[in-house]
Amino acid sequence: MSTPIGRDPGDGLAAVLFDMDGLLVSTEETWFAVETDLMGELGGSWGPEHQAALVGGPLAHSAQYMLDLAGRSDVDRAWVESALLDGMVSRLREGPVSWMPGARELLAEVTSAGVPAALVSSSYRTVMDAVLDAVGTEWFATTVSADDVPRTKPHADPYLAAAAALGVDPALCVALEDSATGAAAARAAGCVTVAVPSIIPVDPAVVDAVVSSLADIDLSWLRDLVARQPTRV
Repeated sequence: MSTPIGRDPGDGLAAVLFDMDGLLVSTEETWFAVETDLMGELGGSWGPEHQAALVGGPLAHSAQYMLDLAGRSDVDRAWVESALLDGMVSRLREGPVSWMPGARELLAEVTSAGVPAALVSSSYRTVMDAVLDAVGTEWFATTVSADDVPRTKPHADPYLAAAAALGVDPALCVALEDSATGAAAARAAGCVTVAVPSIIPVDPAVVDAVVSSLADIDLSWLRDLVARQPTRV
């Protein structure tokens, strides 16, 4: 395990903020299946390169991207958004919903130590609730979905809302993200940001650390990362 390098110890880790899709749980394959089915209904084709273009982004962008790709100006974007949500919720309820490697273990270590954890996602509440019903709600002191903020990722709003709900300084929170879009949101909020890329790479220059899996880090590593960050002004 590598050791982060940076500054003198500060006030310490205040909270750990977990992204959901592709970071906490392995749902990107589920999204791909739903998108593929829906694109078939729209008369187009769907591949991994299309999914990669949408990772971490808001639902409205995904729906419009699909309509543009299919050349369907005659279909209402709201219908596509609803179809995506309904498809995801249905598949998640059918299960199984699998943890990403190391996610459950890290979450258990964090919460057992009394460090609050939050779930912060661009997914809507119906999708988040389906995941929470599968993995358990007891892990999280607060949850923030796309329904809960004026603007979702890549804007800072979701992470600022999570920190405010926990009553902590965002600069003392570690945000765990699998996408550049999510990382941009966390950084904009002032969080210490760790990228755990799932489908597409994340530029190391735009985050505080990159790891290949949550299984590669632990609570001590997160505390050290926060302590070594330069003060941001």
